[in-house]
Amino acid sequence: MSVETREGYLPFRDYQTWYRVTGDLKSGRLPLVVAHGGPGCTHDYVDSFKGIAALDGRAVIHYDQLGNGKSTHLPDRGPEFWTVSLFLEELDALLSHLGIADRYAFLGQSWGGMLGAEHAVRQPAGLKALVIANSPANMHTWVAEANRLRRDLPADVQETLLAHEEAGTLMHPDYVAASRVFYDRHVCRVTPWPEDVARTFAAMDEDNTVYRNMNGPTEFHVIGTMKDWTIEDRLDRIKAPTLLISGAHDEATPEVVRPYRERVPDIRWVLFEHSSHMPHVEEKELCLKTVSDFLSGHDAGG
Repeated sequence: MSVETREGYLPFRDYQTWYRVTGDLKSGRLPLVVAHGGPGCTHDYVDSFKGIAALDGRAVIHYDQLGNGKSTHLPDRGPEFWTVSLFLEELDALLSHLGIADRYAFLGQSWGGMLGAEHAVRQPAGLKALVIANSPANMHTWVAEANRLRRDLPADVQETLLAHEEAGTLMHPDYVAASRVFYDRHVCRVTPWPEDVARTFAAMDEDNTVYRNMNGPTEFHVIGTMKDWTIEDRLDRIKAPTLLISGAHDEATPEVVRPYRERVPDIRWVLFEHSSHMPHVEEKELCLKTVSDFLSGHDAGG
């Protein structure tokens, strides 16, 4: 099935945010905005969600958040610039630019889901459905669970990680290779990584400004500005019907996603048994159908 696509740039502050629309915004179905993770990834590794447009006819919008991908890069900006409020403002600007602020769905993966939760607790009237994919609700829990999973890695891998962290040599090839063992278990279990996933990680290697400032050097060594972030005590404010997804081997473990399950008033959780952090890649067909079915149940609302 051939689906129309168009790309553009949103003027945002003094910068430009790249976006792509797959499908027809006037289809009558809820347009779905997809936000990538990181903070500091690109849209490439969540590109498969565009397949939902072919499944059910809705428009699917991808965008590269400021500082990443095809959007304006700002490598000289420090941690005070890269804030949650910046990316919330960018999201609002995108919704307005596309003319969908009064009726839309939002899917955020990992950090994108954190952003989605921050957006949803403000109870925007136009948000009719929310998908939180593989996301923490509290960074302290995220780090604790990541380090629990890390303790199950082979002893020599753990020793390599620790030695380079203590020495501050986090770009050393041995540290990168040891980190990849964790990523292959708990981030993406498809090997070799699909091209769209590899493109995101290559882009982050080229410019890790956002990830370095907000997260840190790796998934389990979080020393950036998000290290104390939590939304646990605000989750009861989310009014939109919510789908929560995660993988059985996910770094977003059941404990990591538990606050969403327990505190979001209208939520359904789907656990993908053969996936880690990327069910949309690891169990693509089932994941896309799950999201499509959920959204289709809310197309008539609002």
